[in-house]
Amino acid sequence: MPLRILDVREITKPISSPIRNAYIDFSKMTSSLVAVVTNLERNGKPVIGYGFNSNGRYGQGGLIRERFAPRILEADAGSLLDRTGDNLDPDKVWGAMMRNEKPGGHGDRSVAVGTIDMAVWDAVAKIAGKPLFRLLAERHGVQADPDIFVYAAGGYYYPGKDDSALCAEMRSYLERGYTVVKMKIGGESIEQDRHRIEAVLAEISPHARLAVDANGRFDLDTAIAYAKMLRDYDLFWYEEAGDPLDYQLQAALGEFYPGPMATGENLFSHQDARNLIRHGGMRPDRDWLQFDCALSYGLCEYQRTLAMLKRHGWSWKRCIPHGGHQMSLNIAAGLGLGGNESYPDVFQPYGGFPDGTQVRNGIVTLPELPGIGFEAKSDLYSIMRELAV
Repeated sequence: MPLRILDVREITKPISSPIRNAYIDFSKMTSSLVAVVTNLERNGKPVIGYGFNSNGRYGQGGLIRERFAPRILEADAGSLLDRTGDNLDPDKVWGAMMRNEKPGGHGDRSVAVGTIDMAVWDAVAKIAGKPLFRLLAERHGVQADPDIFVYAAGGYYYPGKDDSALCAEMRSYLERGYTVVKMKIGGESIEQDRHRIEAVLAEISPHARLAVDANGRFDLDTAIAYAKMLRDYDLFWYEEAGDPLDYQLQAALGEFYPGPMATGENLFSHQDARNLIRHGGMRPDRDWLQFDCALSYGLCEYQRTLAMLKRHGWSWKRCIPHGGHQMSLNIAAGLGLGGNESYPDVFQPYGGFPDGTQVRNGIVTLPELPGIGFEAKSDLYSIMRELAV
């Protein structure tokens, strides 16, 4: 029987939390989970690919159910297969989803497409019987490296959280094996944030380094004021000072902040990523790029972004994706990225690693699991299984 996709299913789940960054709180946040069900069976069970959208953007159930899933299911089954006819071709599935879509408009639709795309790649790797990171390495002719740098993202504002609680949180990340931690800034005054930063640095030094994240909160004057304050410290990076599409602001910061800067998690297409490289003043010798495939049309698009970076002289080692999910971990291991974000305490069960995986000296080792490896993360897979019924 020829391989075909039988169904594309979606459910929307809450990931509500009282935490906030400089721009939003997460009390009403949701996420979409998707299953791409095939007619292929392994060990008496259908091969199903799973995916979900990264935190920070709401669930995309309407777009998935009403626009993108139907296009896949309406397509001729053979038109979605690779040259062998034995597996799906992710680019062909992506093309079917984007049929009759105008250029531009890289808002929520990029999240909907990226969510399905994750599930398609999970299915493709499972059909091939390989971990996704090894499949990607083979396709790109590179050496896979299952040992991946990860940093601990946290340091959110929430009611009643004082400096002692912030420091205890950061100390707990060191105790769990991390060597780089990240905290939020911009949600209080600059002097209060200076005090918070100095408290954390006193807590973690010299055992770990600190990154700070403004979540796009600042106008140019405030971004520069923070840059002048932050350059007094040896930070891992200064992240997303202003609006992600304000490339002029980003470029101007380089005159005031000589240390590493990071941005890109809220750019949702390879065209927007290209504009950042062209106009954002990013420095390939020290800055970091945080594009998240699950928010930006998926891995098919992410590979176009990586190709663009290579043409502009950037190493893929300067990419540390946002989101803290297993999809980006597989991309990092398969294509040699610089690492991946991790959320040890928030946005669960979507972030993190397969059960039993430990962080040692800032490194995790991906197990040899077919697909993305969701089935080995029991808290997440217990939700995903609802889509298999």
